[in-house]
Amino acid sequence: MGNLWTEAYKLQTWLQVEIAVCEAQAELGYIPAEAVEEIKAKAQFDPDRVLEIEAEVRHDVIAFLTNVNEYVGDAGRYIHLGLTSSDVLDTALALQLVASLDILLGQVESLSQAIRYQAQQHRYTVMAGRSHGVHAEPITFGFKLAGWLAEVCRQRTRLVRLRGEIATGKISGAVGTYANIDPRVEALACQKLGLEPDTASTQVISRDRHADFVQTLALVAASIERFAVEIRNLQRTDILEVEEFFAKGQKGSSAMPHKRNPIRAERLTGMARVVRGYAVAAVENVALWHERDISHSSVERMILPDSCTVTHFMLVEMTDLVKNLLVYPQNMERNLNCYGGVVFSQRVMLTLVEKGMGRETAYAIVQSLAHAAWNQPDGDFRSAVAHDPRVIEKLSPGEIADCFDPQHHLKHLDEIYQRLGI
Repeated sequence: MGNLWTEAYKLQTWLQVEIAVCEAQAELGYIPAEAVEEIKAKAQFDPDRVLEIEAEVRHDVIAFLTNVNEYVGDAGRYIHLGLTSSDVLDTALALQLVASLDILLGQVESLSQAIRYQAQQHRYTVMAGRSHGVHAEPITFGFKLAGWLAEVCRQRTRLVRLRGEIATGKISGAVGTYANIDPRVEALACQKLGLEPDTASTQVISRDRHADFVQTLALVAASIERFAVEIRNLQRTDILEVEEFFAKGQKGSSAMPHKRNPIRAERLTGMARVVRGYAVAAVENVALWHERDISHSSVERMILPDSCTVTHFMLVEMTDLVKNLLVYPQNMERNLNCYGGVVFSQRVMLTLVEKGMGRETAYAIVQSLAHAAWNQPDGDFRSAVAHDPRVIEKLSPGEIADCFDPQHHLKHLDEIYQRLGI
């Protein structure tokens, strides 16, 4: 990803756009075909020389064109004919963004496969589901991962849609009116570059497209953060149901030898904040003066390379984290059954209702038994249920035991797995 945002790669995309326009001009008879062949044979640039010229002229595109013409000679007079700088800058930027998205889509697929594998491995690994950070009802770890997979699939759909939106070029002149360039040149040049012409540009491609780009990357980063925060929570010492892989020789603390910290998940959480911040800056870039100003330019030089490289790093890091995640089913079972399996309270209540007890009465009985067991060293909800006269009157020992069978909560999970093709 980093290679796509080097100065040399950027200038290469500029040259790619200029040559595509020259080819289109020649096909329509505006410039000699032999001049285009000469341009293609001779055109090159030296990034250091471009910077040297820019230091004098204070204009990056003029510096680039001056350097290219030092190689091309007389045929260079046909380069940039009828164009404005933003024709080159914005069209070339689209090429960089499309190439970046292709890399991101490839890594999203790798993350999907990593999550899919773990979801298959832990399809029936029972654990406590939690809401508000408090035990709720039984789920499986595979089911939790299935939710992650569904979210990553949605992100892939967004990125594919975004690729079509951002693959937009403009070769329409100083304020977008085609005063000095034939619209057919734009159509041909964009076709050669794998882009679509902008519907109605000003001097620039409107920055709502680029804001959409960064906001979509921020959504991808937000999903990764959600997964990372979950790992961090489940790695807490008092829970310890999953853990980041801890390499031989790795150390968690300079002071406390026992420490095994979720440093990668924490790193991902922090990086998500950065990408979200870039999304704010990208939205601020939409409102330019009249047909354009350059208040967006300095911002984009930072936020576009960074948002692409940071998001890519986050995807790579999360993929590796998921692949090597340490999962502890025995701790999941221990936590599920703490205080005598209070997570089965709803099942007890509904079974009592099915046997004819009023719902409010059943709720009050089960709540009192669960709260009596809650956070007590010897708290045992299941035992309390099994010995309560009001419950025994309605339920047999077998029916009580069935209330505490986690399989009841898993009976429809296969349908969700089928939706995801797992």
